[in-house]
Amino acid sequence: MPSLRALYDAGHDIALVITQPDRPGNRGKINPPAVKTAAQELGLPIYQPEKSRDPAAVERLRELNPDLMVVVAYGQIIPPSILSIPRLGVVNVHASLLPRHRGAAPIAHAILIGDRETGVTIMRMDEQLDHGPILATRSTPIGEREDSASLTARLAEMGAELLVETLDRLDVITAVEQNHAKATVAPRLSREDGELSQDMEADEMDRRVRALQPWPGATLPTSRGRVKVLSGHVEGERYVPDVVQLPGKKPAPAKQVLGDA
Repeated sequence: MPSLRALYDAGHDIALVITQPDRPGNRGKINPPAVKTAAQELGLPIYQPEKSRDPAAVERLRELNPDLMVVVAYGQIIPPSILSIPRLGVVNVHASLLPRHRGAAPIAHAILIGDRETGVTIMRMDEQLDHGPILATRSTPIGEREDSASLTARLAEMGAELLVETLDRLDVITAVEQNHAKATVAPRLSREDGELSQDMEADEMDRRVRALQPWPGATLPTSRGRVKVLSGHVEGERYVPDVVQLPGKKPAPAKQVLGDA
């Protein structure tokens, strides 16, 4: 959403906003993607194909004949049939300092691994995952207590700003090939990634709790079953939960919920 709003505020002619279809949420309610809501507020046309590679979606874009496409956290692989349409190519905003952390979950993996800094990369997309040449980067330290939710919000704003700056200079920027030998992969997360165990090192538990907010979340086995840990801190060689959440309950202080569990 920050990138969409930044492009709009900068005066770019946004011919079409493509986002995921509406999906069922809690209790069967159909929820629109946040990007759709933002586009509606801006009065922009919206298109929600199930798959970007569907022939109808490709044809819709061919008919539109855009000069440039911008991709931000779309969640699908963009096929060559679409990459070849815009005369100025397809530009992607990626939430890491490429070639480090290519893939679906770069922010979480930066925290999981213990990186001290991360950032955003503006790149030209090619047919491989986060593989294309780099147009611009901007770095930022990762706070000691920062979790994925807060870091995502910061990087979204940073990426939006850098995107607009890059497009303003697109005709004079020389793209630089990535050092593919240094590439690392940040695959999609699963619920199992959030399962803490009592034999984990305290620092690892701390990183997991921060990295896996808000999804899939980190859970700790206790005498009351698995409890979601929302925040905590390292004390000596122990990880101490501060705020936890029981299934179906509101977040509460760990001491109040668990006692000595």
